[in-house]
Amino acid sequence: MALELGLYVIATECREHGRGYLDVAAAALAGRADVIQLRAKDAPARAALEIALRLREMISSRPERRLFLVNDRVDIAMAAGADGVHLGQDDMPIAAARALLGPYAVIGVSAGSVEEALSAERGGADYLGVGAIFFTATKPDIGEPVGLDTLREIKRRCGIPVVAIGGIGKDNLEEVLGAGADGIAVISAVTEAADMEGAVREFRERIDSFRRREERQA
Repeated sequence: MALELGLYVIATECREHGRGYLDVAAAALAGRADVIQLRAKDAPARAALEIALRLREMISSRPERRLFLVNDRVDIAMAAGADGVHLGQDDMPIAAARALLGPYAVIGVSAGSVEEALSAERGGADYLGVGAIFFTATKPDIGEPVGLDTLREIKRRCGIPVVAIGGIGKDNLEEVLGAGADGIAVISAVTEAADMEGAVREFRERIDSFRRREERQA
């Protein structure tokens, strides 16, 4: 089954604006995101599981199919019945996560270089999270952005879907899609927006509009 990763919203806390994980997830659902990833890095396991279970219930109550992934935590993904997990370079190896989650789980892997992307694909990843494409205040210590050229090269050399992340907003969305990204992952562009649902809807409309133009020109 082909993965639909077009609009990928990462649900995390934004304490500065008083937004919790479920607030962000609710806006993502209402705005028609394709993927909701729970990113609860600082939450203790018990609290993270409670959030994940509530998020699973929210997603399951909707008639539309939405992919629910958990960032890093394979144990939380298993216990909450998530569709899969997104792993960083220092997280559990793909093979170990696959053994725990089963053959039908969706496993994504972060990649900041062509070599990391190819290694993840060989290891059995279902998709790649490539970035940070541009500088992002969400991860200020991530180092130099990988840029659009690396994104293009990864897309050229890898046969699995590529989700771009890092510093992506309304002004640069189309150039990222034009570089070959199958999906766009957003955090602060949603969590810090005055109207989170409106921000998600705008991303949705812009992605859909870009895809329609591509189809007409094909």
